[in-house]
Amino acid sequence: MTETIPSEALAALKAAVGDSGWSDDPAVLEPHLTEWRGLWRGATPLLVAPASTAEAAAVLAVCAARGIAVVPQGGNTGLAGGAIPGLDGARPEILLSSARLRQIRALDTDNFTVTAEAGVVLADLQQAAAGAELFFPLSLAAEGSCTIGGNISTNAGGTNVLRYGNTRDLVLGLEVVLADGTVWNGLSGLRKDNTGYDLKQLFIGAEGTLGFVTAATLKLFPAARSRATAWLAVTSPAAAVQLYRHARQQLGDELVAFELLPQLAVDMTVRHIAGCRNPLGAAAAAWHVLVEFTSAREQALLDAQLLAFLEGSLEANRITDGAVAASNAQREDFWRLRHGISEAQKLAGGSIKHDVSLPLSAMAEFLQRADAAVLAAVPGVRPVPFGHLGDGNLHYNLSQPPDMDREAFLVLREQLNALVHELAVELGGSFSAEHGIGYLKAAELERLKAPAEMQLLRSIKAALDPRGIMNPGKILR
Repeated sequence: MTETIPSEALAALKAAVGDSGWSDDPAVLEPHLTEWRGLWRGATPLLVAPASTAEAAAVLAVCAARGIAVVPQGGNTGLAGGAIPGLDGARPEILLSSARLRQIRALDTDNFTVTAEAGVVLADLQQAAAGAELFFPLSLAAEGSCTIGGNISTNAGGTNVLRYGNTRDLVLGLEVVLADGTVWNGLSGLRKDNTGYDLKQLFIGAEGTLGFVTAATLKLFPAARSRATAWLAVTSPAAAVQLYRHARQQLGDELVAFELLPQLAVDMTVRHIAGCRNPLGAAAAAWHVLVEFTSAREQALLDAQLLAFLEGSLEANRITDGAVAASNAQREDFWRLRHGISEAQKLAGGSIKHDVSLPLSAMAEFLQRADAAVLAAVPGVRPVPFGHLGDGNLHYNLSQPPDMDREAFLVLREQLNALVHELAVELGGSFSAEHGIGYLKAAELERLKAPAEMQLLRSIKAALDPRGIMNPGKILR
């Protein structure tokens, strides 16, 4: 990178956020420049962290006037490189952090909404809702460090999508600073508003390529009075799909999570993550399902309904074994095992990760054909498919063969990506379910999306960011 940002422009950016709102110290910048999985290390001459929407607007006005590229960043927990600056080296990119936008502006218990700034950590928002005896349903492994702005920009999914939907379904209104520094205040708490285009949807899932989200008004729900969680053994993904169908039929919207895990994922997590153990003891099962129900009814009623469902499933051979969480601590143990898979796989060696979605009717065929394809390409590769079976989202991850060099395996990423992604699309699915496109999948988007769709995406980008300063190279190359 030979181009540099003029000193007067850097001075204007620093002035926009004040002395405590910027840093060019390499030690401060370092944690913001590395992607969670270590796939890339970026570069930036300056990090700016506005403490208000007005400061964010001033930053983007400076950048727009001078053509300075901007990379928004929340908690930096993304898995597609979407928040890392300087990856293509074409021009310097400043890092625009939401770290100081930490206010919960309003919690409206009558309207069941909360308005929070982009830098609020997801777990903190969950706790604020719980303090008002309400519930914010977005939940994922990184909830202790990911931020609301990042969740919105990636349209985060997580473990409660089955009942409550993706982040997109939880957002009622947004406040966004556009690429030219204009502030759009769309912080509506309305559930019905047919006054033109639904502008907020443009920015949800846009990964900071169209504007910088500074705040959001989000849906809240009544807190559950009862909860029941079970860890079940099934013989195959096809059996898991059958079990899911019966669970939906018998328990309806009380079913909030339905997670699928292979035995290899359980073994890997027990081995590498402290405090994790197999809920079924020493017994091995080909596949595991973590299922959770919540209800506004009394706990005894939910427990009785769950017990009847499990007894019926056992008699019909839809499950072969199971354990019901007898306490909240045991429930947390179940979820610790599920949420620990990604970290465990990272500790177990090189891995190539995929985030696909499919119709449930195609899930078993996908797994059978994908396993055959990757094993033919790389003998000894270890598929570790797991995820949110109930909403069709599977993390089809591949761990290196035990006797293969890590770097030699990772070199095969593009070849294996092509096999997995093309199969998912062939079966009516998507190659990016909840992690976004970012830098990682921009080429795949061009390759696998229809030309008409790509033209629409480029037209929207050109209209809202004509100078191409917002997160360049992400989503659209």
